[in-house]
Amino acid sequence: MTTNCAIALQNLRKEFDGVIAVDNFTVDIEKGEFFSLLGPSGCGKTTTLRMIAGLEAPSAGQILLEGKDVSDTPAYKRQVNTVFQDYALFPHMTVKKNIYFPLKMRKIPLASAEPEIARVLRLVNMEGFDNRLPQQLSGGQRQRIALARSLVNKPAALLLDEPLGALDFKLRVAMQKVLKDIQRDVGITFIYVTHDQSEAMTMSDRIAVMKDGIVHQIGSPNDIYNRPETAFVASFIGDMNFIYGQLISMNQAESTIAVEGQQIKARTPKSNVQKHENVLICVRTERVQVNSHQSLENALQAKLTRIVFRGTDYEATCQVGESEIRAVVAAVTWDHALNVGDRVEIGWSAQDVIVFPRQEEEQIIQYSVEAV
Repeated sequence: MTTNCAIALQNLRKEFDGVIAVDNFTVDIEKGEFFSLLGPSGCGKTTTLRMIAGLEAPSAGQILLEGKDVSDTPAYKRQVNTVFQDYALFPHMTVKKNIYFPLKMRKIPLASAEPEIARVLRLVNMEGFDNRLPQQLSGGQRQRIALARSLVNKPAALLLDEPLGALDFKLRVAMQKVLKDIQRDVGITFIYVTHDQSEAMTMSDRIAVMKDGIVHQIGSPNDIYNRPETAFVASFIGDMNFIYGQLISMNQAESTIAVEGQQIKARTPKSNVQKHENVLICVRTERVQVNSHQSLENALQAKLTRIVFRGTDYEATCQVGESEIRAVVAAVTWDHALNVGDRVEIGWSAQDVIVFPRQEEEQIIQYSVEAV
């Protein structure tokens, strides 16, 4: 654990009636870091947050807050505050009284608390709303007041459990910027739980991607997006093509893979794959080019089977043998002469290809038409 560590989780584990909800989670979260726990429903992210908050007791492992073991410390004695999706504001109290409540519990007189209340209202851009009741505020405004109340007693860390989940899309996007700006201004460690990849990617310094209680990868948004360590992370973050192939040859820098009777080049996989082994090839949809004028290391002949206009771009579905490969092309560069049924050449760089052992296919998150 470093001297700049705000919260350290050491081999943290939680079981419910023999079912493992969180398994062997270890991480150091730095002071002033925006750290997100990301994953599908039931992956263990909220359970992890509740253990940090003191609302759940760990089955094993330790939780250290600024170097002190708080694993057995009750929630009210931990210097962390939690912001929930439903805001948890007192409906009968004004904005000022809601914000004052944590200070009142510490027996700080209202007159002494006034400067801190004013400070956090400025921080969340809610000056002049002191005497409003929660039901007189919009969803975004209520969320700002919940933030102000959580920040007024200057916690060592703020824990946020899907705080924007109840907001509509545009307000949620606006509040992402507000949250990040507030976090930067106050310099407090934020630990943020979400299942929304764009939220995590937009706001976080680092992200822990979880599935079935297991942390698959911890890294910056750039690392997780461009260098996923498992097929699950590759499938959960962003839009990815998954193609079957067979490894023909490899050296330290590059490998050759047979795909549908054609060959492609890829960066050599870090995972333990052997020559002639069946592999899973991953290529981001926005990395696939259609009839490119550039010279690409990988070029495959394909048939255009579907074109979808999405406003800022076109999604083109192409058939290569039994494999379906999608390309997302910016609208300003799309060739409007293309039609469904045309023969096209699709391609991408070797550096855009990520290779995993074929057995990792079972980790992939896929949503079928029947599921929606």
